[in-house]
Amino acid sequence: MKTKQQVVSEFRRTAIIDAARSVFARKGFASSIIDEIANEAGIAKGTVYLYFRSKKQIYRAVLDQDMEFVKKSTLDRIDGAKNLKDKIRAFALTRLENAETRKEFFRIMDSESGALSYTRSQYRDWLREPVLRLASAIEDASKQGEIRCVPSEKVAWIIADMTRGTIQRRLLGQNDTPPSEDSEFLLSLIWAALAVQSDLRKS
Repeated sequence: MKTKQQVVSEFRRTAIIDAARSVFARKGFASSIIDEIANEAGIAKGTVYLYFRSKKQIYRAVLDQDMEFVKKSTLDRIDGAKNLKDKIRAFALTRLENAETRKEFFRIMDSESGALSYTRSQYRDWLREPVLRLASAIEDASKQGEIRCVPSEKVAWIIADMTRGTIQRRLLGQNDTPPSEDSEFLLSLIWAALAVQSDLRKS
């Protein structure tokens, strides 16, 4: 059982993170100040500093929380899908929908430079578990003859990179189609590449 103090601390920390996400999305990281985050959260500025030493630390906390949410959502939807095609769709659609929901913050996350931007290795660490889950499904489908023989983990990372490219294009305003439409387009390309030769001749 958590103590009352632990519950209050978790609640306040979450409130600060949620408030910061909104403030960063509206004003960008550089133009945001701790006072605005405190006002958004409905707490005193000094209270913010009890939980976070700096604005940069808050930004990192928002980023970590969002990436953990994406990871869990993606894993849940992959596990809930019945076959490989649905699992690929679930992987792409979950990430596209999440980026759409948090569009302004993701745009900041993509555009900030230097110490605030996330590295390629961090990106891969956040995605590793969902990608490996997808790779396992690809390997199983390959063994069962549902798709052609492919390097499963390599293909899973390619799917992740294609999805990320689509997200970046959407953030840049180069695409206003629904996430579901983009995920189906990605799925059609990926599935055509995975199809066995007999399937290609039939199509």
